[in-house]
Amino acid sequence: MKLMFWGAAGFIFYAYLGYAAWLWVWSRLSPRPVMRGASEAFVSVVMVVRNEERTLPRKLSNLASLNYPADHLEFVVVSDGSTDRTGEILSQAAKDERFHILLAPDPKGKACRLNEALAIATGEIAVFMDARQEIEPDAVRLLLENFTDSTVGCVSGELMLGDAASVEAEKRMGIYWRIEKKIRALESASDSVVGATGALYAARRSLLVAIPPETILDDVLLPLQVSRQGSRVIFDGRARAWDDPDLGAEKEFRRKVRTLTGNYQLLQIAPWVLTAANPLWFRFVSHKLLRLAVPFALAALLVTSVAIPERLYRGAFALQLAFYGLALFALSNPPHGRLTRLANAVLALVVLNTAAVVAFANFVTGRKEVWIR
Repeated sequence: MKLMFWGAAGFIFYAYLGYAAWLWVWSRLSPRPVMRGASEAFVSVVMVVRNEERTLPRKLSNLASLNYPADHLEFVVVSDGSTDRTGEILSQAAKDERFHILLAPDPKGKACRLNEALAIATGEIAVFMDARQEIEPDAVRLLLENFTDSTVGCVSGELMLGDAASVEAEKRMGIYWRIEKKIRALESASDSVVGATGALYAARRSLLVAIPPETILDDVLLPLQVSRQGSRVIFDGRARAWDDPDLGAEKEFRRKVRTLTGNYQLLQIAPWVLTAANPLWFRFVSHKLLRLAVPFALAALLVTSVAIPERLYRGAFALQLAFYGLALFALSNPPHGRLTRLANAVLALVVLNTAAVVAFANFVTGRKEVWIR
């Protein structure tokens, strides 16, 4: 019982903090800086959309504001079975000869349509975006600067939560998201990032291969494929996309479940990610897979602390009760303060691990979700 208790505690510590600490040390022992320089390579901006009539006009205006040579830029947009005015809006955009539009009548999922979009694209670099987020004007130019380093094959931008015109973004960011972004920066500084920010990332088109049509996490599988071919996947926090920090509790939970389900799915559709064929297998396991097992480690920690009749473990049980009590406290929408901030952080972890349990159930039952707007 004691071995199980300390094993579970050590597992949880490594999954959330130990791996980050290892990266911090490794990035200082073996730093790998990127040699950046000005680039005007021809770029294909790739987007797959479905029923985005409310966001597309703003997104198209955002694309028009990109600070990158217009004659070195094309836009490839695929509508995946949209039933609203998305097709009409894109048809109007196609009056600009830089736009290549594909209006697919039947929904087949984002991954399938990404394969089709890349077959149309002609740029040396493909830049992937989603419809909802606002891209800063210099973001594409900053991403491209990294490709003057011949070792770099894929570059992830940074997703900011808040209003692009506000300085309050960092204050509105949860502690989990802060840790996640720090881990990505450390991974990049020491070698390669495991995956990319789906809202904004770029890759050499010559390194991109078709992905299975049912793929959920294209922004993880495509970068891993780039790494598999011997190129680095890096993170550049200067290139930023902005998103609403509060999509609503239900949508945010579904997004977490989809992402975590996608990690399980990778083991089925790309089993090589756990072999020597994946240069980032250790980072993939540490960053992505171990967190899937944290809910079970938390359960083991709770059960063993109850079962062992010693003061130390009774104290550990009391601390766990206080931890989950803070999550319940956060659900009551308490007034702002230090305790509330701590309670919100705890609630975020509890929700994340609940989503991991649902993702495991999806994996076991074979339930698939290929598209969530």
